[in-house]
Amino acid sequence: MKLLLDFFPIVLFFVAFKVWDIYTATAVAMVATVVQIAWMRYSTGKVHAMQWMSLGIILVFGGATMLLHDAMFIKWKPTILYWAMGSALAVGHVLLGKNWLKAAMGSEIALPDPVWRTLTWSWIFFFALMGALNLWVALNFSENVWVNFKLFGSFGLMALFVVLQAVYMSRYMKEGEEAPAEKT
Repeated sequence: MKLLLDFFPIVLFFVAFKVWDIYTATAVAMVATVVQIAWMRYSTGKVHAMQWMSLGIILVFGGATMLLHDAMFIKWKPTILYWAMGSALAVGHVLLGKNWLKAAMGSEIALPDPVWRTLTWSWIFFFALMGALNLWVALNFSENVWVNFKLFGSFGLMALFVVLQAVYMSRYMKEGEEAPAEKT
């Protein structure tokens, strides 16, 4: 369900692009993201840092697209978001000695620390590659191809990567084992 909620603005962006144009689609994505964050805040009482970052990036790059009437800004948005998320994981891991992935998921999944490190590095590389791939498609193909890639290609690659991560994690999870309780 959360994954579907995360892709809500992208789906609306896609539909608006197909019906109208890139600028209408950008405005729709901006409004949808604001609504998404407001709903998450209302329904769960919290919004993760990455979601706030995503909101800021869509508002800045979407705003630049609308203000300057230049679609290249919105085409850069996924790359900036992927690279920002990968950079946050890398900075946390390398410079701060924090595993943000474990911090986010560790209360739900019990895994050995070396597995968390491997998962973190795999996400860092995945985000780097996805950012580069988005730019390659944006710079070398039509706007229509880029929009299709943004929904189907990105979603497909993300889903495949998540499945591969789940298969990898399953090798280290014990039957019936729950994550450790948080200390208060």
